[in-house]
Amino acid sequence: MHIIYLHQYFNTRYGYTGTRSYEFARRLVANGHRVSMITSAPGRFPEEGLSLPAGRDYCEIEVEGINVVPIAAGYSNSQAATGMGGFTRMRHFMHFAKLATEVGTRLAKPDVVYATSTPLTIGIPGRDIARRFDVPFVFEIRDVWPQALINVGALKNPAAIWWMRRMERKLYAAAKHVVALSPGMKAGVVSAGVSPDDVTVIPNSSDLDLFNPDVDGSAARERLGLGNDFSAVYFGAMGHANGLEYVVEAADILRKRDATGIKLVLHGHGGRREALEAMVRDRKLDNVVFSDPVPDKAEVARIVAGCNVCLTIYANTDTEQSWSPNKMFDALAAGKPVLINVGGWLGDTIEQNDAGKFVDPHNPTNLADTLLALSRDAALCKRLGENARKLAEREFSRDKLADQLENVLLNATGVRVHARSA
Repeated sequence: MHIIYLHQYFNTRYGYTGTRSYEFARRLVANGHRVSMITSAPGRFPEEGLSLPAGRDYCEIEVEGINVVPIAAGYSNSQAATGMGGFTRMRHFMHFAKLATEVGTRLAKPDVVYATSTPLTIGIPGRDIARRFDVPFVFEIRDVWPQALINVGALKNPAAIWWMRRMERKLYAAAKHVVALSPGMKAGVVSAGVSPDDVTVIPNSSDLDLFNPDVDGSAARERLGLGNDFSAVYFGAMGHANGLEYVVEAADILRKRDATGIKLVLHGHGGRREALEAMVRDRKLDNVVFSDPVPDKAEVARIVAGCNVCLTIYANTDTEQSWSPNKMFDALAAGKPVLINVGGWLGDTIEQNDAGKFVDPHNPTNLADTLLALSRDAALCKRLGENARKLAEREFSRDKLADQLENVLLNATGVRVHARSA
């Protein structure tokens, strides 16, 4: 099966963003399929020294058996969007969609076209390339746009909302099948008119190899100046939707209580980082440590290994609980207790599997109290961490979820699917 796979932010382990598409693509290749990955250029493949030839709007390069097709459009990671206005971002999205369609129709005929959001506009080339070759189009939804943007207050313009809802319905209608990353996302797709039978939930997965309880985090711990302190780490984007002010508020509460011996590590970058750093300076907090992003997932794994618990934090909203964050699944793989302030399926997953604690998104005091309690109970931390790793192995193995995706794609092409032998 030849799969044209579209992901604007495709990334290997040598970059800053999530690697879901890379992990799935290389497993599809290992199972005998051909994958052509259309992505934004310049891609982040330093080991290949990739750059577009002069005068070319795309090229093709093999990355671990994947035919990666970077194109001269869009931007290759969400950090590049920091400071951009909505109109500028949309202009980049539409340029990418236009060129991706042109390039995709120059490639060898696929058996199926698979496009993964965000942005929502990635579905346009997915749909149009599939129509050009008369093959099925499968659409993966990582966030239900525009509703997720509305829920977190990032989209308010009525005309823009109308236009995006119209696009959403058209793209869903064109898709043979939709993959959603959470039950809440599936509900959002179904509410837009898609039959539940045409939507499959395939959540984000845990990197069981890179993140594991045996990783040595001592060097990272020393570099961050954590000493013997109990430490909680957030690793990921620092944007409006992440609501990390909540973590800083909890740190301030701990300081006011003279609760020494606890540090909160914020690792990553994004549009709110400077404001968060200013907030920490203004309050003279010495229990918050900022860590810069690194283009190496193995180093992120070492940072996580050097901390005691992991934080999965989002801006307080009672209407958006459909997230499927990479950081939570990798924290589980690392065997770390997860402190999460999101209800719905995420909070339920952590609480019901005794893999961490849900903390009230309305009340940073609850996070402060939970950190203090865990810092005083090593046995509880050990039990929660062991349960976290078991949950990752049982429910979120990348091999298992990649097999589910392969079955979805084969079913879309009309190929009878047989269970893969263990």
